[in-house]
Amino acid sequence: MSKIKPSKGAAYARILGVGGYRPTRVVPNEVILETIDSSDEWIRSRSGIQTRHWANDEETVAAMSIEASGKAIADAGISAEQIGGVIVSTVSHFKQTPAVATEIADKLGTNKAAAFDISAGCAGFGYGLTLAKGMIVEGSAEYVLVIGVERLSDLTDLEDRATAFLFGDGAGAVIVGPSQEPHIGPTVWGSEGDKSETIKQTVAWNEFRLGDVSKLPLDSEGNVKFPAITQEGQAVFRWAVFEMAKVAQQALDAAGISPDDLDVFIPHQANERIIDSMVKTLKLPEHVTVARDVRTTGNTSAASIPLAMERLLATGEAKSGDTALVIGFGAGLVYAATVVTLP
Repeated sequence: MSKIKPSKGAAYARILGVGGYRPTRVVPNEVILETIDSSDEWIRSRSGIQTRHWANDEETVAAMSIEASGKAIADAGISAEQIGGVIVSTVSHFKQTPAVATEIADKLGTNKAAAFDISAGCAGFGYGLTLAKGMIVEGSAEYVLVIGVERLSDLTDLEDRATAFLFGDGAGAVIVGPSQEPHIGPTVWGSEGDKSETIKQTVAWNEFRLGDVSKLPLDSEGNVKFPAITQEGQAVFRWAVFEMAKVAQQALDAAGISPDDLDVFIPHQANERIIDSMVKTLKLPEHVTVARDVRTTGNTSAASIPLAMERLLATGEAKSGDTALVIGFGAGLVYAATVVTLP
């Protein structure tokens, strides 16, 4: 017989507040076209993207996270001292250690909150949300801050016609807290590592450090390129369209609801063609509001779902209490989907 006392966490968890930060610089497609042979019409037709935001030197991963988090904390109506955990999902914090979450937790004024980073690419927000829910129900924290943040402009090859137009920067954050009713459904998540080469970093950091020109990609002027994100576009598109719609349906089934019960659909903002295909495959009713933040924000990886959520609420396209299906998918290949009640 176990001598360990049972945990005394909350019965359930829910999202209590959301906040976002987009860098001040807005980058239209015309800027991207300075370095690739393409057109504004081609970019829009293939991705839906019209503009994206790129961070300046002061808009660091930590700085953007702190801005977004401050808004989420205020929206939730709590103080930073009440936060017991800080989870940051990012692939663009360039210090291997310490975790940027520890800096954020300190600067926000938390009371020595548990803080750690996760690397789950574009599914990172879903992973963080699931971990936060577990911490609250388990009883190790009353409130958890979940942040998705990226400076993907640092990892973009502006000469790569397939990806140069895709990526943007930004941070989105939510506060997850206790609830007497289930407002975050079961998570359907997983990975397909056999497809990991379809989205990847071009060069490992140790290979870049060694600087063997014969093994490293060069730019148009013969200089060694900084490591960047690359992908096999058609393979990723097919996987996202056909496999992720199935995962989204599984999340609906796990939550015990049908598409007719949904108010909002917030998929990872990777590509508007993928979004349109998922809407069609899921047979979402016309009354369901679909997030299309990708048009003006681009693909911000882990930040895309909370940023899209924040914009829908700010514009009135969605409202507090709406039932939303969220799904993230990307490098790994990893994915995570769940149904939530909007804060």
